Amino acid sequence: MKHFGTIIGTGRYIPENEITNETFASWMVEVSPNLVEVVGKFESSTNIKTRFYAPDDWATSDLAVEAGKAALDDAGITPEDVDLIILGTDSPDYITPASSVVVQHKLGAVKAGTFDVGCACASFPTGLALASGLISTNPNLKNILVIGAYMMHRLADVKQDVISFFYGDGAGAAVMVPANKPGFISSAFFADGSYYPNWGIYAGGTAEPATCENVQSGKTKVKLVTPFPPEVNNVGWPQRIREVAENGGFKIDEIDFVIFTQVRLSSIELVMSEIGLPLEKAHWIMDKWGYTGSACLPIAFDDARKLGKIQSGDLVVFVGSGVGYNQAAVALRMP
Repeated sequence: MKHFGTIIGTGRYIPENEITNETFASWMVEVSPNLVEVVGKFESSTNIKTRFYAPDDWATSDLAVEAGKAALDDAGITPEDVDLIILGTDSPDYITPASSVVVQHKLGAVKAGTFDVGCACASFPTGLALASGLISTNPNLKNILVIGAYMMHRLADVKQDVISFFYGDGAGAAVMVPANKPGFISSAFFADGSYYPNWGIYAGGTAEPATCENVQSGKTKVKLVTPFPPEVNNVGWPQRIREVAENGGFKIDEIDFVIFTQVRLSSIELVMSEIGLPLEKAHWIMDKWGYTGSACLPIAFDDARKLGKIQSGDLVVFVGSGVGYNQAAVALRMP
């Protein structure tokens, strides 16, 4: 009998140190009074009103562990029950080893294997697709913990770079288990690597190892070099939804809920109109917790689920878009 991956528990973690837009603007005015106006424009276009930072002695793995614990509690299982941890992040603890092994140790998931997925906001839907595929071909895998975690503020110059407006810390997680019926339905993937120079951390890896000079010049910090054109999301997201619907054999009007990358409310509004679904079938969290990158989809999913917006039997589509750029969409039926 074929098994599908289905989600039985979700969780999230948002740290306590709130950095409001007013606080952030006070940092930017010290750099240039003109940047206060930029902060205002960002707020208007994104609906981001605040963000939260983890304690200074935390790493991304610590956020992931807290979200993982919450998801396991929701699913009614323990860390010792976990067979595999898939961690999606583009703000890892280290270049190597993988952050997922750190999470495994800190969580106490002593029986679990692990691996990292590093495609930014596309990481969580990619992780769900991987988890379901592994479940369908490996009957020994009973409980897979898929986590998205983000601590990009630690890798940014938050009091000097106005693009740090977007970076909030957090983590979200889901527990996927085998089921005899979907569960996981379909996926769609796309990338355009010509955009790799646009936004990233461009020193500290093999292309340009860290040196005193590039550390002092800020090249080991995350930088927006060239903005992405709006079409990346405004055109790409509807296309991924059409593809995942075609791949799954369902119509767009059968979708009950859509979870998008949580960066601009205006993009969510535009795309929902483009695909002909009411805005009530989407959810957004950037007003409450800011943009949380690799973590934003599972955080939004958990929030919508806990608020009762997602019910048993609902067809839910995830659409993630990450720098590089990568895009991934998955469709699942809620148990």
